[in-house]
Amino acid sequence: MGNTGDVRTTGLVLAAGAGTRLGKGPKALLPYRGRPLVESVAGALLDGGCREVVVVLGAGAPDVIAAAELGRYRTVVNQEWQSGMGSSLLQGNASAAPEDHLLVALVDQPGVTTTTVQRLLAAHRPGRITAAAYYGSAAAAEGAGGRLRRGHPLVIDVALRSDVAQTVTGDAGARGFLGDHPELVDEVDCSDLCTGEDIDTPAQLGLLG
Repeated sequence: MGNTGDVRTTGLVLAAGAGTRLGKGPKALLPYRGRPLVESVAGALLDGGCREVVVVLGAGAPDVIAAAELGRYRTVVNQEWQSGMGSSLLQGNASAAPEDHLLVALVDQPGVTTTTVQRLLAAHRPGRITAAAYYGSAAAAEGAGGRLRRGHPLVIDVALRSDVAQTVTGDAGARGFLGDHPELVDEVDCSDLCTGEDIDTPAQLGLLG
């Protein structure tokens, strides 16, 4: 796994935020199955088929490095983390091997598993963006079909990395490029694996189990 044709994939974990809305410090350090959450997300990317994982830290980076076991991954620190997630995506993109696809994950998604990553890598097609998509918790609870909602992780093809980077601003990440080029995006249903929710509010802390 991890190869699409002859191209390999670098995993990127965006873990620089301060978790201000949640009020519990950097989300990278949220406890999950006895360890900091960042370990679980980064491990899913590496074990799911990425040849390397870059973890972009920012707020509380020394504390995260001290508390989490990140020896299997490459860590970089975004000094501009307060400008928004976009700066972390740009730094991660610049840090990844230029010949690789990029699989981008958020640190506050405990539902991301090795199966999620394997599914996305297997589905990826050259010249495209492959995104996990979910029906979401509300539709699942109601047993409704609903509509798939695009989320993370997502695979940015090596041929598109530069184009995506040119559109990144503030906290939007790749959202602008995805919105402008829906014809390039393939959505992969991962609803059977998790709801795709981020941990943004105290009510969502239940996602940590």
